[in-house]
Amino acid sequence: MATLGTENPTLADLAKVTDPDGTIADVVEILNQTNEILEDMTWMEGNLTTGHRTSIRSGLPSPTFRKMYGFVQPTKSRAVQVTDNCGMMEDYSQVDKALVDMAGNPAAFRLQEDRPHIEGMNQTLATKIFYGDESTSPEEFTGFAPRYNSLSAANGDNIINGGGSGSDNGSIWLICWSPNTCHGIIPKGSKAGIQQRDLGEVTIQDSVGSTSGLMQGYRTHYRWDVGLSLRDWRYAVRIANIDRSELLVAATGNSADLNDLMHQAISEIPNGSVGRCAWYMDKQMLSMLRRQTADATSNSTLSMDMVGGTMQTSWGGYPIRRVDALRTNEATVA
Repeated sequence: MATLGTENPTLADLAKVTDPDGTIADVVEILNQTNEILEDMTWMEGNLTTGHRTSIRSGLPSPTFRKMYGFVQPTKSRAVQVTDNCGMMEDYSQVDKALVDMAGNPAAFRLQEDRPHIEGMNQTLATKIFYGDESTSPEEFTGFAPRYNSLSAANGDNIINGGGSGSDNGSIWLICWSPNTCHGIIPKGSKAGIQQRDLGEVTIQDSVGSTSGLMQGYRTHYRWDVGLSLRDWRYAVRIANIDRSELLVAATGNSADLNDLMHQAISEIPNGSVGRCAWYMDKQMLSMLRRQTADATSNSTLSMDMVGGTMQTSWGGYPIRRVDALRTNEATVA
């Protein structure tokens, strides 16, 4: 039996989304974020029902120069297997049946309630792509940040140190998406994308107060089984430790020089043509990059072009994508 709580829409909520003529209003979604990384990701079905297992070459055979009548010892390559798990992200919406019946257009009212749930799942996924961590939250999948969190690790060359310290750091990412570098995964045999199921009319139980009552309502279930597979760590670069409080347009003193850091990052990608490469940063980083570039030189690697009717900003030939899910208070990567 369903349980009623404060998360269910009320009559006041209905009034807020109803126009004077009784129709369902077009709500301005000011809480929506821009997380363009979801548009870029390559998605593949995993080879496991819980995720994806990848075989990675860890060692090459060593050939031998031999003399006449000399002998050569056979050699072999080495490989390791890495398993990336998926997480189950779910949500429910519940609304009083009488409230839906009072709406001028019940279907439109329920759709209006569906939209924020889907936006919430999009925002959560964008956050977990970077910050999901199975070591602290086993129900999640592991994102990029926990994989690129030590300058002395095996992939430390792909972490560019911005020189900042403290707890107000930010990161810029360069990621190349492809089936052989990194991609999103869905469990084997599952459906891609958000699965939305209308469960129809149900009996909802009150969870507030000492008494327990019942009412009729409508319920919708949302589910998204997702994960992240990093098959080749060389195709993701993190510019970490960018101290936000020190950023200056002139990039002097303790301020990070974003153009210089991005030059270092782009040099770590072995072959940018193997996949879809893009920069990912939040709006503050993007604004400061534009201002530093304009202040530094007229011969800039930053360009703006019209792509598909939308103005696209690029740096070094790779598009810059805004991701509001990137945190503004990252700890120092040591």
